[in-house]
Amino acid sequence: TGLATLWSSASVLAGLAFGLSVVRQKARRSSSSGRQQGLSRRRVATVDVDATGSDTEIESDEIAGLGGGGAFAGYTASNTAARRVVPSEQQREGRRLVKVVYVVLESQYQASMTSAVRQINKSEGGVCIECVGYLLEEIRDPQLLAELQQDLKDANVFICSLIFVQELAEKLVEVLQPCRDSLDACLCFPSMPEVMKLNKLGSFDLTEITGGPLGSFAQQVKEVRQNSLGGKKSSGGGSFQDGLLKLVRTLPKVLKFLPGDQARDARTFILSLQHWLGGTPENLEAMLMRVAGQYVPSVANDKLVDLERIMEPVVIPDTGIWHPCAPTIFSSSFEYKEWYENVHLPMAGVAKDAPTVGVVLQKSHIATKDDGHYVAMVQEFERRGAKVMCTYTGGLDFSAPVKEFLANQSTGEGIVDTLVNLTGFSLVGGPASQDAK
Repeated sequence: TGLATLWSSASVLAGLAFGLSVVRQKARRSSSSGRQQGLSRRRVATVDVDATGSDTEIESDEIAGLGGGGAFAGYTASNTAARRVVPSEQQREGRRLVKVVYVVLESQYQASMTSAVRQINKSEGGVCIECVGYLLEEIRDPQLLAELQQDLKDANVFICSLIFVQELAEKLVEVLQPCRDSLDACLCFPSMPEVMKLNKLGSFDLTEITGGPLGSFAQQVKEVRQNSLGGKKSSGGGSFQDGLLKLVRTLPKVLKFLPGDQARDARTFILSLQHWLGGTPENLEAMLMRVAGQYVPSVANDKLVDLERIMEPVVIPDTGIWHPCAPTIFSSSFEYKEWYENVHLPMAGVAKDAPTVGVVLQKSHIATKDDGHYVAMVQEFERRGAKVMCTYTGGLDFSAPVKEFLANQSTGEGIVDTLVNLTGFSLVGGPASQDAK
């Protein structure tokens, strides 16, 4: 794309740390007013800590939990015990307990899931939830893999997403396969074929459905992988991952070809996927209640969930241009520049001829509102007099939005002066590999 510079990770981290200080200062100013309102506890990531009777600084929700509930250690640091949410005895009284276990690539989903479960448990409905989550990389640890296996033995629902590292996919299948039949629901969102085949949601079972468009879905997954690899074995790649995501998005088109039960269950799977991609606590709360209300016998048989009242998925566009102060996601660089140069720049005090920094983001951080570090970075760039153009994608080939939004469509030349990749992964290939070709 002819971009001038790709900033080093060291420079990015230095700028991020400086930018986060702005948010931290804001948190200091607001902490005293919070105490005056009588707040006795404050939620930090997935851990409740005492906010009174301590001289420890109370961090902003935007930056709290960077170390998984402990000291600063990056966005993937975590603590399994801190992510285990168990309803209190009072919350369990007279209600049906549903246990949910999940494995995710991205830690930002843990905070959303925890918020969703706590909201359900605080409500007055007939269902309460115990929930525990694992990061994909954690299952390399034999002890944590054994803990996951133990949690699965009495789980009602299992959820996983973006399991694209071959060796870890094999480890997950090894512990999940024996427990699959005892689960009431198993939701495996876009992942390696061997993981996707473990999906189980009523009659939506990729190992049993035969005939029609959905019946060949598992085979289509294999074909997408082989086509992306040119017939060669590999641990993964951006082309396969994005190809699979596109394939999953075709599922709504095949519903009309399915018989009643299969259509209903396939629709529930699609709605659940859309809730998951939406990422907010409200979306995940709706997903959990929808699945529990239809597929967990102790809940479904007594109709403890009013399925008609569950919200529809609320999602942001799969790709676009984002700015923390913008009223919407922009679908073109022209639309963004119209708003940015005529509305935002005068208020921000940034010159129209200032250099432009292009920033590549992950959709999941924006969707889950885990975007405090993004906000801080944008604010700091603008404070230093630069214009900012942030793009993201729901796929795993991050070069795609760069070509679509940060380059001239006619010449292919970059329209930004510097490019910063904040995804944490290689620009091409996603988390599993680099695929520069």
